[in-house]
Amino acid sequence: MNPWERYVVPNLISCACSSRPIMKQRAKVVPKAEGVVLELGCGSGTNFALYDAGKVSKLYALEPASGMVVKARRTAGELGIGKSIEFLETGAENIPLPDKSVDTAVITFVLCTIPDWAVALAETRRVLKPGGKILFTEHGLAPDEGIAKWQRRIEPVWKPLAGGCHLTRDTLSLLRQGGFESDDAATMYLPNTPKIAGFVSWGSARAA
Repeated sequence: MNPWERYVVPNLISCACSSRPIMKQRAKVVPKAEGVVLELGCGSGTNFALYDAGKVSKLYALEPASGMVVKARRTAGELGIGKSIEFLETGAENIPLPDKSVDTAVITFVLCTIPDWAVALAETRRVLKPGGKILFTEHGLAPDEGIAKWQRRIEPVWKPLAGGCHLTRDTLSLLRQGGFESDDAATMYLPNTPKIAGFVSWGSARAA
């Protein structure tokens, strides 16, 4: 890992992923999590304050980047919830949890960076209980061809600078390909955000 990836990228991502428009998106889905919860890519713990403690019996916070885990542990400690979170320092392609053990999987602004999203969604489906759900909000491929064209042009430069973030992943399509269906998905362009990175979708999804 080079110095940019080790020292700069975690801080850039933490800052970008906690901007006001993105926090509003997170607040639309995270408080709905209930039961045993698995958060994929917890980052610096940006979602931790949004969980409803009365609904969540257990939170597994999965994060492969050690620098982010350090930040997330600090966040949990500041919130006084460090003892109620179990950190899984690994990638989403190999979730170290038993089959059918999770009620809710939370995926927020991370599906764009997971190297093998198909395996990650297969793993998520494996650990979800029957009737379990994904709560998601993600940015991705814009529906307007003019913007999508620029996303495709910029992505090769953007990806290494932004920790592997893809601009052109179509979230709802990925979920369908992963065997999930959503009947409440919504989309919009985030305000005060460049459109190449500001088209978002959010909602819940269950195994088809």
